[in-house]
Amino acid sequence: MPFINELLADNQQQNLRAAPRTAVSRFEFEPDAIAQRLQQRILGQPAALAEIAGSLAVVKAELGDPRRPLGVFLLLGPTGVGKTETVRLIAEAIHGRADALCRIDMNTLAQEHYAASLTGAPPGYVGSKEGTTLFDRETIEGRFGHPGVVLFDELEKASDPVIRALMNILDNGQLRLSAGNATLDFRNSLIFLTSNLGAQAAQRLEQGWGRLLPASWRQQLQQRRQVRALHNRFDPEFINRLDHRISYRPLGAGQLDQLVDLALEQLNQRLVRHQVQLLLSPALRHYLATEGYDRRFGARAMARTFRHQLEPVLARTLLERKPAPGALLRADLLQGKIVIDLD
Repeated sequence: MPFINELLADNQQQNLRAAPRTAVSRFEFEPDAIAQRLQQRILGQPAALAEIAGSLAVVKAELGDPRRPLGVFLLLGPTGVGKTETVRLIAEAIHGRADALCRIDMNTLAQEHYAASLTGAPPGYVGSKEGTTLFDRETIEGRFGHPGVVLFDELEKASDPVIRALMNILDNGQLRLSAGNATLDFRNSLIFLTSNLGAQAAQRLEQGWGRLLPASWRQQLQQRRQVRALHNRFDPEFINRLDHRISYRPLGAGQLDQLVDLALEQLNQRLVRHQVQLLLSPALRHYLATEGYDRRFGARAMARTFRHQLEPVLARTLLERKPAPGALLRADLLQGKIVIDLD
């Protein structure tokens, strides 16, 4: 029936021409909304966050290779600059919970025999039939409209056999368990790897003659040292499986006020259960900013200062004075000591 076939084909072409050209994605997350969330919570990393947002837009548009993970991101930079927090915020934006991800701490896999923790025990060994691994299938595979989120933290600390076990995951998105009875599928996963490689060299540059260079030159030198450290640690076959290498910069003194604001916001979120809110005086803000700044440890130094100096005083106020719901707690610095008054 050639006439009927030609008529059907012609009708199909007309319908395609008449249909509005709107892209439909199976993914329900919004890259712009995620980008806004990251910009509010991750300080001093505009270039890194812009690259991540662009990559999430590519995932949303489903332009990637369906035979591989949705995206493989290596986040490079010193400690405390927001690499791990970035991944947690992405998981929160996609799944509604910051812990809705499969996180593997690679420093626990520093010895060669721990490679079995990823692929499961081989046949004949205890646990081989159960196919037990460190991976959580549900958070890896996600759902149809919500990709899984996987984090390999402190990548450089893993042993070489563990790194080789990762190569199939990054290449074809699948991991066959050693027992041969199951396969984990990462093709609906966003895979993030973090590393401090090159951070010490960058720190020496900041403390030495490099501090005399313009900021743009200094940043270029730091990135070159990161790349050199990366190639010294990993084989080209592994590096070629990374879709994105994203550099995070050390936090500077210019972010001090923002670091205090961020630490205070997080503390007030924890105070919601007590139905109170904490305010800081200018003098105390300045003190915490000074005490909480350490270029080596970034935002973690500020969090540690809040935890060691402010939170014990706050805890005693809550336990001993029992502020009423809705109370404002005003923290100040008097004669070198932190004091808290109730409204």
